[in-house]
Amino acid sequence: MSKVIVIGGGAAGIFAAGKAAENGHEVHIYEKNNKLGKKIYITGKGRCNITNDSDVDNFLNNIPGNPYFLYSAFYTFDSQKTIEFFNALGVKTKVERGNRVFPVSDKAIDVVVALEGYMRKMKVKLHLETPVKSLIVEGGAVKGIVTSRGEKVMADGVIVTTGGLSYPGTGSTGDGYNFAKDCGHHVTPLYPSLVPLKAKEKWCADLMGLSLKNIKIVIKNSKGKEMYEDFGEMLFTHYGVSGPVILSASRHLLGKFGEGVMLSIDLKPALDYKELDNRILRDFEKYINKNFVNALDDLLPQKMIPVIIELSGIAKDKKVHDITKEERKALVELLKSLTLNITGTSGYNEAVITSGGVDVDEINPSTMESKIVKNLYFAGEVLDLDAYTGGFNLQIAFSTGYVAGNSICMEEI
Repeated sequence: MSKVIVIGGGAAGIFAAGKAAENGHEVHIYEKNNKLGKKIYITGKGRCNITNDSDVDNFLNNIPGNPYFLYSAFYTFDSQKTIEFFNALGVKTKVERGNRVFPVSDKAIDVVVALEGYMRKMKVKLHLETPVKSLIVEGGAVKGIVTSRGEKVMADGVIVTTGGLSYPGTGSTGDGYNFAKDCGHHVTPLYPSLVPLKAKEKWCADLMGLSLKNIKIVIKNSKGKEMYEDFGEMLFTHYGVSGPVILSASRHLLGKFGEGVMLSIDLKPALDYKELDNRILRDFEKYINKNFVNALDDLLPQKMIPVIIELSGIAKDKKVHDITKEERKALVELLKSLTLNITGTSGYNEAVITSGGVDVDEINPSTMESKIVKNLYFAGEVLDLDAYTGGFNLQIAFSTGYVAGNSICMEEI
């Protein structure tokens, strides 16, 4: 029996530990928090978007960060096997919009409790509130760990599943990057990703909490080069914008905020300029004797009307029949291209995932073993792998964790 140490008790770590234990190893998890799966509790807004009910090709299309590294891992342990795994643990699942898979209970805690039970069943030994300080590497192979208390713990293999930098309150503080660097690995540039964006315009605060559906966004740099476009739902915050299309957009802005990022929101993408102009004309005919401020109820959410009026430059008490053709055309332009100056992101505290990590060129994609240090494995967010929202990131953790746990110390069995 070989002794395996897993550093980090999140999604990837639990899967790695469980599979290694199934293979007959003595497995120990070292976790700095006082419980396992702390980040899982907050995924999917507390509901836990476990995975996405789609094929491998769709997964690869939703992973902008090194997708083909995951080809072997996804075919070894795909989303269907993940669903079957949780169903076998008693977690019934359901499929929602976008093929997102959630527990029927809508409670992330049920997922964590099931995984804790799985750890007990596999007889994995837990060392909670025990941070790891460093790895012990001798003769080109990992030999164990040193805890923050200075205790040396020897092992036949080590799996690093420490996560990234996102949501540092859950314990993701980048420890694994330091372990990797100390072993000679390269760590690619790190950025908060799937993260809300900050805007220069103060009027965003006036719209805080307003959700817009079926809108189109286009992001360009100061030279007019298009960087990203999307269609869907977004949300205004007190400092800028958030919501699904914004989070996805943030992945394409990594390190580019110095280029003068401009966000254009098309509030009526189903209508072209002429169609929208005709629509406004009909509304104006309906409210022809009213003030401008009272003529937009059919067109816009109530909360947005004061902001649009201010940006339009049309006096709110101007009679509709007095609004000129030029003013109406400018209103159409505003509704088709509501523009924000994006200044940055809200940072790791609100980032769903970290983009960047241990360079996957230095990792064996079939086993997750380091190509530099023997018997050292990496899995999950610590690697330079990241995806869009929709259950794809958790599946990366499950698949890479499974492969690492299934591969470690196999020559010893």
